Amino acid sequence: MKIGIDISQTAFHGTGVARFTEGLIQCISSDKYNEWTLFFSSLRQKPDQRLLQHTIKLKQYRLPPSLLSFLWNKIHILDMKNFVGPQDWFITSDWTEPPFKSARKATIVHDLTFRRFPEVVDPMIRDTQEKRLQRVAKESDIIFVDSQSTATDLSHYYTIPCKRIAVNYPGVEIVNPTESDIVTTKLKYALHKSFILAVGKIEPRKNLKRLVEAYKKLNQTDVELVIAGPPGWDKLDANQVENVRFLGYVSDSELSSLYRLCMFFMYPSLYEGFGYPPLEAMLHGCPVTMSNTSSLGEIGGDACLYFNPESIEEMSDSINKMIKDESLRKTLSSKGLIHAKKYSWDRYYHTMIDKLTSFK
Repeated sequence: MKIGIDISQTAFHGTGVARFTEGLIQCISSDKYNEWTLFFSSLRQKPDQRLLQHTIKLKQYRLPPSLLSFLWNKIHILDMKNFVGPQDWFITSDWTEPPFKSARKATIVHDLTFRRFPEVVDPMIRDTQEKRLQRVAKESDIIFVDSQSTATDLSHYYTIPCKRIAVNYPGVEIVNPTESDIVTTKLKYALHKSFILAVGKIEPRKNLKRLVEAYKKLNQTDVELVIAGPPGWDKLDANQVENVRFLGYVSDSELSSLYRLCMFFMYPSLYEGFGYPPLEAMLHGCPVTMSNTSSLGEIGGDACLYFNPESIEEMSDSINKMIKDESLRKTLSSKGLIHAKKYSWDRYYHTMIDKLTSFK
């Protein structure tokens, strides 16, 4: 097959959708049976050359996402064939839905945060995603989603038949930190006590305010709460709370080291289309306790301790149980290592190709 795919979201390095696309490209690069063409457009950014192999065609353009959103999502003109040539399939990305009259179309939908929690999404992004999803509902032959939770949301909001939606769980990969990385991270952040790790941008959906309140209820002095993640549009001055520390943005190697150093990992998010951090934590041997909402209970299986993220009391009980029960932590660590290995890019890729090949 000749398959085109939009990889423009890799321009936003460090985001979940960029990480997803980078993982998928790694699989594409080893495909010996299909002919791939990558479409990349950004006004200022360039594609990461490490992701590209000589066996893959790259069509690169300097067009801003805002312009493409207007042309493709809103007025829906300018056929993608003009950019990537004839294709059997074209797979759209997270931002735009171009017309492609001579090819079948598939798309990937990661989550419906803009619908479920519109108040935490920038109005321009809400408008862009809404227009895109309306086009997807009309034109996409196959819609790949990261979880059954997102499949349910998609059917609910856009009345798309289930037969057009394919659940395909992304792969999760980690880079193991060296002993030097771990020591350096520990010294840099002065991690002298045992600590609980939480990760996420400071925004309402990540629910970190409730996490801090749940931790405060325990009056804990021996175990700190450490929060790593970039500033967002919510306010959380965690450093004003005793034994709660906000590290801000940390590098990938530092995050890997934090997973190895912490007592356990907490993920109190209100909504996720998939959720990389809990599975990454598991692959580092870190015990996990997290929300039982949206996709999280689905992807965590029996390898986590769950809580209701809207209940400070329940969250606090989970923290207390994890701190006191070493046997539970060891059990979850062992289960997590096995469970998270199910999420491989090789499996994701072959599921995608099987769906495209067998489509009628």
